[in-house]
Amino acid sequence: QVQLVESGGGLVQPGGSLRLSCAASRNNLSRYTMGWYRQAPGKQRELVAQITTGGSTNYADSVKGRFTISRDIAKNTVYLQMSSLKPEDTAVYSCNARTVLDVVYWGQGTQVTVSS
Repeated sequence: QVQLVESGGGLVQPGGSLRLSCAASRNNLSRYTMGWYRQAPGKQRELVAQITTGGSTNYADSVKGRFTISRDIAKNTVYLQMSSLKPEDTAVYSCNARTVLDVVYWGQGTQVTVSS
């Protein structure tokens, strides 16, 4: 069992930045593929960024060049650095952890609102 707790969401103006954190209850984050997802009102949840067990990253086209996913294994934490935020980035952001056996754990989510 892995418990995930997100933090760092909030209200930011267009063009601003936020850093989301996802703290895991278990050690050895490198054993999990970690992902950040988001869901806006009336829309399906979508993958925003992912970091694999080997450290490779991939991003949704809509956030490439603006968002960066990273992990600190010593702190059992995954981050999502978001820059040049747009109103369309407004959503609930959730992190998940996927094991090699395809078991998935989710956090509770954190709201990000981009508005002037």
